[in-house]
Amino acid sequence: MNWIKWYKRAKLNKPEIIRSIDLQAKALSKQLEYHILGNHLFANGKALVFSGCFLKGIAADKYLDSGLKILDREIPEQFLKDGGHFELSPMYHCILLWDLLELLHLAQLSGNTKLNTRVEPWSDIARKGLIWLKTMLHPDGEVSFFNDSAIGIAATPQQIFAYAQSLGLFVSESVPEPLHTLSESGYSKISMPDHSLIFDHAQVGPDYLPGHAHADSLSFEWSLGLQRVFVNSGTSIYGVSAERLRQRQTAAHNTVVVNGVDSSEVWSGFRVARRAKATLENSSVSDEMVTITASHDGYCRLSDKVVHRRSVSMMPNQLQVKDTLIGRYHSAVAHFHLHPNITAVQKDDTNIMLTLPKGQVVQFKSAFCCRIIKTTWHPRFGQSVPSLKIEVQFKENELATSVTLVKV
Repeated sequence: MNWIKWYKRAKLNKPEIIRSIDLQAKALSKQLEYHILGNHLFANGKALVFSGCFLKGIAADKYLDSGLKILDREIPEQFLKDGGHFELSPMYHCILLWDLLELLHLAQLSGNTKLNTRVEPWSDIARKGLIWLKTMLHPDGEVSFFNDSAIGIAATPQQIFAYAQSLGLFVSESVPEPLHTLSESGYSKISMPDHSLIFDHAQVGPDYLPGHAHADSLSFEWSLGLQRVFVNSGTSIYGVSAERLRQRQTAAHNTVVVNGVDSSEVWSGFRVARRAKATLENSSVSDEMVTITASHDGYCRLSDKVVHRRSVSMMPNQLQVKDTLIGRYHSAVAHFHLHPNITAVQKDDTNIMLTLPKGQVVQFKSAFCCRIIKTTWHPRFGQSVPSLKIEVQFKENELATSVTLVKV
C-alpha cells in the first residue's frame, strides 16, 4: 500500500515499479495470514484491495475480489457493535480504524463500483469506532493502556479524527456523560468535571485470538485534569522475554493479585491459557456519585476458588475503590501504579500524599498498610520510565481505598 500511495502521489510512470507491485500482490495472495487472523488478515485484505484498484487486468480483479472477500468477513467480525476492535487494545483499535478510513478514502478516490456498494456500512462502523476511541482516551488526548497498547505506533487520535472529518465523518464535541459503558467491549468511562476514570470489565479478547491480551481484569486508569495519575504499565516490547511477560502480568496493572498468580494465565509472548471471565454486575448514576461494580472468576482455578469483585465510585472530589475477595486465599495484593510525574510521600501506614506537577495534592488512603515501590512505566515501544506504585496487602476479604482531592 505504501508503494501504491507513493507512486500515485509522485505521479510516476515506471512500468518496472508496477511490475514489482504486481509481484508483491501475487506473493501476498499466496500467503494470506489465516494462521494468525485478526489484524494481520485485515491488513492482507486491505493490501489486496489497494492492489486491485491500482493495477489493471484480470489479476487486478482477482486481487480486488479476494481482498473484499476477506474484508466482508473480517470487518463485521473484528469491529464490535459498540465500535471497538475485538482485540480490545486501544492501540490496535487506532490502527484498524485508520485502515478502515483509508478504505473509505480509496472508495472516494477510485470511484470503484464494488467499493462504493460498501461505503455506507463501512461508514457506519467507522462512526461507531470514532466514538469508541473518544471514550477510551484520557483528557491528555492519548490512548489508555489496556492490553497491548502504547503511544506512537498508530496514528494519533487527533490525526484519526481529522482524517475522518475530511471524509465527512464527525464525532460530537458534547460534554461527556457521567457514565459511558461500552457494553460489547467491556469498558466503562466515568467523567467528573475535575477527574475521569476508565474501568476494565472486559474479557481477555476473542476466544481464538488472545495474543495481545494482558492479565488486567478489573484494572482502571485515572486522570486528574489533563494529568494521568494511576496508569497501567503500557507496552514497550514484543517477542519472548521475561520483561514482555512481566508487562502482561496482573501485577503490572491497577488491580489485585491473589496467591501470587495472574488473573489470566499469560505466557510466552502472545499466549493465554486459562482466562478470567469478567461480569459487569451493576452501575448507578446520581447527581453526586457514579458507581460501577464488576467481578471476574480468574482465581476460581485456585484450590480455594476466589472471585474478585470491584466497585468503583466517583464523586466530584473523590475516587473510592472497594475490592472484595469471595473465598479463601493465602495472600492478596492490590497494585496502584503512578504516572512518573507523580510524587508520593508516605505519611503513615495507611496514608500517602500524592503531588501532581502543577501542585495539586491527592490523599491516598487505604484500610490496610500500604507501601511505595519503585517500578517502571512503558508509554512507548522501547521506552522504560522509572516510576512508583503503591502496594496494599489484604488483611481481610474486603479492602477499601479512597483517593481524595485536597484543596491547597
